[in-house]
Amino acid sequence: MKSTDFDVIVIGAGPAGSTTAALLAEKGHRVLVLEKEKFPRYHVGESMMPFCWHTLDRLGLVAKMEEIGFQQKHSVQFVTTDGIISKPFYFFEHDEHPSAVTWQVERMEFDQMIVEKARESGAEVREQHRVLDLIRDAEGKVVGVTAEDHEGARHDLRARVVVDASGRDCLVSSKSRWRKRDPELNKIAIWTYFEGAMRDPGLDAGSTTVAYVPEKGWFWYIPMRNNRISVGIVAERDYLYRDTRDPAEIMAREIGENEWIKEHLSVGQQVGEYWVTGEYSYRSNYCASDGVLLVGDAFAFLDPVFSSGVFLALKSGEIAADAIHGALTVGDTSAEQFRQYGEDLCLAIERMRKIVYAFYHPEFSFGKLVKRNPELRPTLTDLLVGNIFIDQFDELFDAVREICELPAELPYGHQVAPAGALAAMA
Repeated sequence: MKSTDFDVIVIGAGPAGSTTAALLAEKGHRVLVLEKEKFPRYHVGESMMPFCWHTLDRLGLVAKMEEIGFQQKHSVQFVTTDGIISKPFYFFEHDEHPSAVTWQVERMEFDQMIVEKARESGAEVREQHRVLDLIRDAEGKVVGVTAEDHEGARHDLRARVVVDASGRDCLVSSKSRWRKRDPELNKIAIWTYFEGAMRDPGLDAGSTTVAYVPEKGWFWYIPMRNNRISVGIVAERDYLYRDTRDPAEIMAREIGENEWIKEHLSVGQQVGEYWVTGEYSYRSNYCASDGVLLVGDAFAFLDPVFSSGVFLALKSGEIAADAIHGALTVGDTSAEQFRQYGEDLCLAIERMRKIVYAFYHPEFSFGKLVKRNPELRPTLTDLLVGNIFIDQFDELFDAVREICELPAELPYGHQVAPAGALAAMA
């Protein structure tokens, strides 16, 4: 065996990639992770859904999370534009399981923790290695990658399976033109950080607050450790850019439009830069091709209003690891081995996508839904905490449809690519 031969090569060391790598290495597979950056590195997406706990528990990292001391998060609350706040949506009122307490995390430290777990489990992690292309055999099956290290040297590395966990770079889907934007969820986000801003008392000190802005946009307000608050706004491009494209000016203008946000930030000081990103919701046309599988943001990303990003990254990495282990065990890494992975993941994403669409509909509110259908509050809670791989949501969505229209399920994502569909990347 050559030193460049592996069972699995994972492109990207974020939560999806490192979860996949750790779980496969634990099963004795030879795993290589190639990460283009040097960790730790900055990343947004700090608020976690409660059901992240289950994948972290499988990784053996819950105690580590508590040791690090990330800000605990007990609830989510919603605020109208005129400052009226909802009753906090406490997770423990739904389930007294340990997962009812989740976290607000600094992603530099959180992602580093999972990378180290992958290493401890036996995976080899090479940072500052950028993947340039996939290596295919004569039939078009992916059998490895070509990567460039920080000194510019190129390496051909072979594996039985390649996992694209490249995040929003979407290495495979963007180069192959598989990535498709959601037809309606075309938002952009602007965010920054404040120090010394106001926190609510007691259990609510770590609550995520979703504060509405006109035209069905929203602020996130995420209290973190060390007296820091993550604050961002998500809305339509035309709304945010209506009189300026300067992110600092836009944030200042919108802060003034919500009384709760304005009050809470009035005692704080903005620190660091302003960040901007667009194309918030997309999905790959295919989840896999022969010898390659897409996970995390490299496969799909959904509008972050319910903090599903890290959860879907962790969960997709977990499901992918199980699918890949099964494929390696039977000696068949064709795309068909990963079809169920795509179907399961897309089913869960579609459930979250429906409630995101409802959130943005002018006729919808959670208060209206629960008032009309109080018996569905537990089902709604299951959806919002991440318990979305169960079959109990038809009645909930029927009730939502009585308030507003819901989108048809997207016809792509769960398919596997036919031979020849994978484009060259170089």
